Formats: sequence, C-alpha cells, structure tokens
Amino acid sequence: MQILISSELAPYRIGSGQYFFLMAIAFQQPITQKALSEKLLIDKTTTAKAIAKLEAEGYVRREADPNDNRYQLLFLTDAGHEVVPEVQEALGRVKNKTRQGITDDEYDLLIGMLKTVLHNLTDKEEA
Repeated sequence: MQILISSELAPYRIGSGQYFFLMAIAFQQPITQKALSEKLLIDKTTTAKAIAKLEAEGYVRREADPNDNRYQLLFLTDAGHEVVPEVQEALGRVKNKTRQGITDDEYDLLIGMLKTVLHNLTDKEEA
C-alpha cells in the first residue's frame, strides 16, 4: 500500500511518510509540532524530518507561537492548500483499490479492529 501511495504522490514530491502530516495540518491548523506528534502517535524526530521535507517543498510554513515563543505553529502555505485536494484524490484511489472485493460492512469491521489494535498498542499501561 505504501508503494502505491508513494507512486500516486510522486508528482507532488510528497513521500508516503509525509502525506499524513500534511493532511493533519490541513485539518487542524495551526498546530505545534509537538501536538502533531502526539496526535499522530509518532515520535518527535520523525515528525521533525517530515515537516522539514514539507517545508522544503513549500507546502508548510512555521510561525512563532504568539502565546509561547518556544513553540512554532505549523500552517499550510498557498501551495499546501492547493495540493491537499490532489492528495485526497490520490489517497481515495488507493483506498478504492484496497476495498476491492470487500463489502462496506467488512471494511468497517476491519477498520474498527485495526483501531482497537492501535489503541491496544498505544494505550499507556497504568503503574
């Protein structure tokens, strides 16, 4: 699936490891890099690398947080806003391929089960 996503997003110079950062910023901007890492359950180093790549491609910009200068707020640039619908379409094509031969109920069950697995893996055990 990652190979197909990479192929679909290659024209936009967005790797399969960056699109979900782009989409998360698109739907919750402004957001700090720290909050983005926490939201996506991804370590800070990986997030920093992905944001740097999106910034280098001109899709994301940083601004100092007026409430706390220690943090940078992440925003989409005009180019970022323009590419989001293209990325959504590309991801839709990939999703449609993954759903072939699976009913809506089966797909919903699969997604629900995967969410449970993710929750189980990321749930902090109480001491």
